Amino acid sequence: MVEPRNFKEFDEDDVRSRPPRSSRPRTKDRPDYSQALSAFVIAVDRGRVTCLADNSEITAMKSRELGKKSVVVGDLVGIVGDVSGADGTLARVVNVSTRRNALTRTVDDDAELERMIVANVDQMAIVIASQDPEPRHGFVDRALVVAYDQAITPIIIMTKCDLADGEEFLQAYKDLDIKIIKVQVEKQKGRELDEIREILARKSTVLLGHSGVGKSTLVNALVESADRATGSVNDATGRGRHTSSSAIALSLAGGGWIIDTPGVRSFGVAHVDSKRVISAFGEFREAIEHCPKNCSHNEESCALNSWELDANSKSRLESLRRLLQA
Repeated sequence: MVEPRNFKEFDEDDVRSRPPRSSRPRTKDRPDYSQALSAFVIAVDRGRVTCLADNSEITAMKSRELGKKSVVVGDLVGIVGDVSGADGTLARVVNVSTRRNALTRTVDDDAELERMIVANVDQMAIVIASQDPEPRHGFVDRALVVAYDQAITPIIIMTKCDLADGEEFLQAYKDLDIKIIKVQVEKQKGRELDEIREILARKSTVLLGHSGVGKSTLVNALVESADRATGSVNDATGRGRHTSSSAIALSLAGGGWIIDTPGVRSFGVAHVDSKRVISAFGEFREAIEHCPKNCSHNEESCALNSWELDANSKSRLESLRRLLQA
């Protein structure tokens, strides 16, 4: 005889219902930010964005609509909300205008970890010290690669020239038509600083260099109200101590902007397209057209090896090949 099965009696507590994802009905309508106030980003620090609009500094934060898109110094943005600039107020950055260029580096040559430093600059001042810390060709070469890639005019400023001459180091860049200035920053005056002021006037210029080379000291000499913290070099490691924690744009008396950045320890260029670097060396364009496919321009079959070049062009070719290997 088959015994009857025991069936459980169910009630409403046994029924699991999925709650709605949102109490709000979805809509395709998006906020209209056409009337957003245009502003210029002069600082970004710990999620807070300082913007300049109508000669007023406004503190803002990046809106959720921007997603993962970064906001950096030099950006032209649209802001909404409380744009009065009064203490305690906070606006929102809702859009970022198309950038004409961007100074970006990768970390330890890992292209997946790309970091943007500043945007929309005219010039890059590569700041190195003649000594303490020792200048490095590798760093300067990599900075030049990014400058050529983004059509940014490079400048080399060598500080602490009272400690060492630095001429032997700078010789590698004499053929690249780069403005090179040697200065004793500690004096905070003189013909060299006047020359720097003239070059920076009415331009947007970013200072790039290792910690301890004198970027902040240079900024303080050029902008009296800057009051940027300065540091020294660690005797044990030969490296500078970080004094600037974030980039900041400061207005110059003659017009234009100078952007001080934190000292960099590594400057990867894995994200750079070598073809754009080569385009900065127009005299080799015709020869390169005869190169084999995927030529690295450092191999025996490179057409540049058989091209007739004068002494200056040969020197520039050596520099180009060195940059392509940076």
